[in-house]
Amino acid sequence: MKLAFDIHDKPSFKQNVVFAIQQILAIITATILVPMLVNDDGAVNLNMDIAAALFGAGVGTLIYILFTKRMSPAFLGSSFAFISSMCGATVFGYFGIVVGAFIAGLVYVIIATVIHFAGSKWINKLMPPVIIGPTVALIGLDLAGGAIGNLSQASASVANGSYNLVAIFCGLCTLVITIIASVKGKKMVKLIPFIIGIASGYVIASIFTVIGMICDIDYLMIVNYDALVANFSNITLDSFIHIPKFAFVNMIKEITSPDFSISAADIGSIAMLFAPVAFVVFAEHIADHKNLSSIIGRDLVTDKPGLKRTLLGDGVGTMAGAFFGGCANTTYGESVACVAITGNASVSTIFLTAIFALIISFFSPIVAFINTIPTCVIGGICIALYGFIAVSGLRMLKDVDLGDNKNLFVVSTILICGIGGLTLKFGQIQLTKIATALILGIIVNLIIRFKENKSPKAEE
Repeated sequence: MKLAFDIHDKPSFKQNVVFAIQQILAIITATILVPMLVNDDGAVNLNMDIAAALFGAGVGTLIYILFTKRMSPAFLGSSFAFISSMCGATVFGYFGIVVGAFIAGLVYVIIATVIHFAGSKWINKLMPPVIIGPTVALIGLDLAGGAIGNLSQASASVANGSYNLVAIFCGLCTLVITIIASVKGKKMVKLIPFIIGIASGYVIASIFTVIGMICDIDYLMIVNYDALVANFSNITLDSFIHIPKFAFVNMIKEITSPDFSISAADIGSIAMLFAPVAFVVFAEHIADHKNLSSIIGRDLVTDKPGLKRTLLGDGVGTMAGAFFGGCANTTYGESVACVAITGNASVSTIFLTAIFALIISFFSPIVAFINTIPTCVIGGICIALYGFIAVSGLRMLKDVDLGDNKNLFVVSTILICGIGGLTLKFGQIQLTKIATALILGIIVNLIIRFKENKSPKAEE
């Protein structure tokens, strides 16, 4: 595709600020949702701070940019793949989730070291487009349920959790306005469709909410302003400046507590929760970078910066992100989709986005305002974002002959097992449906192509 800004291009400062805000809006919901889900489902409620998770994502992204030598426009945020691992590790407190994320990052570093000595050509052999394509499509399709679930719900406390036609209307308005801005917009408008869409959706939802308040109609109350009201209900310094509750601070408090005790068996249990999932996220890492490569027109896996550098950036970024925010990081499909839709692949935009993530985590009003954005508006935006992820995967199959049963069986296995929700459980370890589908696709492909085109040169 034709890019408005390539990876080394630098938009003007004013443009870059707007682009960075757009990236923040694209990734922030998923980034803060991970600690919220762990708080709800963990065996021990750690009350993880969403501002700290946002700060950790910013730190992780800066490290990723450093390791990839500013050649890959990807944002690192809290990984959903590690939610079950984090919930299991909460019995060990913050120590468990931070050490677990360090172990996950170490797995990336080890794989990157292997690639350094063995090369990355085996990756293309193991996961060719016939496997990566449907896997990327599956990532987008797997997120579709969340997008539609958000679309049909209001955010106001009275109506939250229930099916709401007004919320659907607001979400669809957000989607349509985003599409019009992207397709019909001129110059700058075409490059910031998400900001325009979210702002328009928020205004429309607010109009319905105000009417609902005046007429005392709960069904029309789409926006929940409680976060902003609570933030300014008692004006103090915390109403404007908030120091995130960093994970490492809480971990140090645990370690220095007289009641703290940890054994080698406990460390082993934490490792078994995180290490297997890290191998799964490794496959998703490759899928995201293959997808991003197809968008920007250069192979980030086999060419510069190369898989070893992207993995090192992801691994060390995960360690650092968890140290501050408690969440293991991963490259975000939402960020990749934002690059695809806007045509802005400038790494300087990703850099500024990471800086904004650090700054925003300290400003209470901004965090509070973001929490008031209606879920239906986010759902409308996510239809476009997740749809582009799915379509990007399907685009990778354009040169794959699906009339050949060898390819057809591989693609069919991945799509049906993934969409059908097949998972594999081994005690406390559970492989997600995407990971399971990917592994089965690799196995089927290896079986089909076993001893295919075997020759002395091929053996070598």
